[in-house]
Amino acid sequence: MTQQSSVANTLPLALSQGDPAGVGPQASLMAWEAFKDSTDTSFYVRGHVDTHKARAEQFCPSSAIVEISDPSEAQSAFRHGLPIIDIPSFPVTAGTPDVATGAAITNSIRLCVEDVWQGRAGGVTTNPISKSLLKSAGFKHPGHTEYLAELAGEFAGTDTPRPIMMLVGGGLRVALATIHVPLMSVGTLLTSALIEDVADIVLRALNKDFGLENARLGVAGLNPHAGEDGMLGAEDGAIIAPAINELNKAGNTVIGPRPGDTVFHEMLTGSYDAVLAMYHDQGLIPVKTLDIWGGVNVTLGLPFIRTSPDHGTAYDAAARGAVKVDSLIAAMKLAKSMAVHRASWEAQNG
Repeated sequence: MTQQSSVANTLPLALSQGDPAGVGPQASLMAWEAFKDSTDTSFYVRGHVDTHKARAEQFCPSSAIVEISDPSEAQSAFRHGLPIIDIPSFPVTAGTPDVATGAAITNSIRLCVEDVWQGRAGGVTTNPISKSLLKSAGFKHPGHTEYLAELAGEFAGTDTPRPIMMLVGGGLRVALATIHVPLMSVGTLLTSALIEDVADIVLRALNKDFGLENARLGVAGLNPHAGEDGMLGAEDGAIIAPAINELNKAGNTVIGPRPGDTVFHEMLTGSYDAVLAMYHDQGLIPVKTLDIWGGVNVTLGLPFIRTSPDHGTAYDAAARGAVKVDSLIAAMKLAKSMAVHRASWEAQNG
């Protein structure tokens, strides 16, 4: 292990609180229970301490909480309880969202990113938010992914990078060419340049963050049977195929366009290291079908590591205390692995 990857392995992960009325607080406590004896993974929450204490008393009586003031205290505090850096907010009941918490929710995300940017955390894992609640509170982004990209540009003093959404679970890694857009808009948004750009980001991330040299990328077609030689749509031949040709001319291994009903099976049987899907549901359906509770959302193309559980706020489950923590645990394990791979890559490549 290089010196940089060793440092990355000791830095805690920064965990945002998500919507405090959702599953985030209880899931964070349950994740601490799962990791408390770990020798290589620690984390802390940027969130409302009193809300987490209330969830612990209500649903996780065996959990402990340690209030800290700086990320540097997280590792030593971790074995004693879930470390939390307080964000003043309003008390909420599990399962009952309140728009008044909107500022604290977004502030938690921002502070976690700032911690990573300043080298105080190894990566960011975000608990679920409600897009509709945040929109009511003045949030102007379609979701976490786009907001994180804006923060990356702000902290770096550059243009906003293109964020790429990848889902990991059930033996699949699936990236999306388009994200939170209506299905009827996908065909008009796809261009060869877009596909080349997205694929390039995915391939670089597979090398840098997943440790996969010479990665193979399968590309799903847009139309049934990948267009059936133009009989079922022109986009596969006119837009996707030329992009793949250019990517392969640059020395990459990109295969497609492949029919959407077989490309994921082909990855599961070893043909690819990742798949590029053309739109949201094309990519998410196979991952969630294979691993509904343990899937992970990864944002590629950012100058920092970001993962999240692949589910929403689940207010109804939060109200009952019926929280599943598998996806959050998987998200933090993946963030830690990616941080170590990235540090090792940077040490070797500068």
